Amino acid sequence: MAETMSPTMERTVPRVLMCPPTFFEVSYVINPWMTDHVHDTTAERSRRQWDALRETVSRHADVALEESAPGQPDMTFAANAGLVFGNSFVPSRFRYTERQGEEVHNRAWFSRHGFDIVDLPDDVFFEGAGDGLFDRGVSRRLWMGYGHRSDQTAASALARLLDIEVLPLKLADPRFYHLDTCFCPLADGYTLYFPAAFDAPSLALIEKHVPSSHRIAVHEHDALDFACNAVNLAKVVILNRASPDLRSRLEGAGFMLIEVALDEFMKSGGAAKCLTLRLDEVVGA
Repeated sequence: MAETMSPTMERTVPRVLMCPPTFFEVSYVINPWMTDHVHDTTAERSRRQWDALRETVSRHADVALEESAPGQPDMTFAANAGLVFGNSFVPSRFRYTERQGEEVHNRAWFSRHGFDIVDLPDDVFFEGAGDGLFDRGVSRRLWMGYGHRSDQTAASALARLLDIEVLPLKLADPRFYHLDTCFCPLADGYTLYFPAAFDAPSLALIEKHVPSSHRIAVHEHDALDFACNAVNLAKVVILNRASPDLRSRLEGAGFMLIEVALDEFMKSGGAAKCLTLRLDEVVGA
């Protein structure tokens, strides 16, 4: 039976959505990571890694589940379901037909669980919390990636619909096709990011709004290990892998790192953050 919940309920424990990899496989190619991995995943290994992530996240958050749907292999990447802000849920409108079948299932889950559905204009592509990430230091500020999956016009639409500030960032490297693969807002206003994934104006925008003391730039080897695709719960950072240098810098900023191997999901272009969606993005002043 589906769990009921009130999205307006005040919580001291973060609330996270996950979707089991029941039907996960690489059966098509819509990003560079998939190219050499069609039919190269195993159900047992992906389930074991997902279970380890769920168990780790559940130590620091309440985990809600959305069941996977047959024929939707990427539905396990819950971050792409849409964007949550207070009681509002903005469903994703996927660019590729291979993922558009997920939309009806995600809309139904959030409707059943009491969220208000807020739709973008029909002609705007936007891929949820894959490309929309709330700042952890400034309330009502959303960083939004565009250029590969989401449209730049989604920024103004989201600002209007949710009454928030939206800072658009153009993604310049197709390996980092969603913002959450190369950019991660952290608690207390820190930002973990891979500079080479952005064009020059977007880098300038990041530098304008995030002080140098709070910018944690990763090297390419960490970016390719999906270090920026991290789950941040208070001062805990859960990720696939971090180099000793990156670990030292994050710990120096007061964060505790937990590594969970997710290489099976990296074959499809995702890791920890892609597999989770925050359900408790608070509406601040």
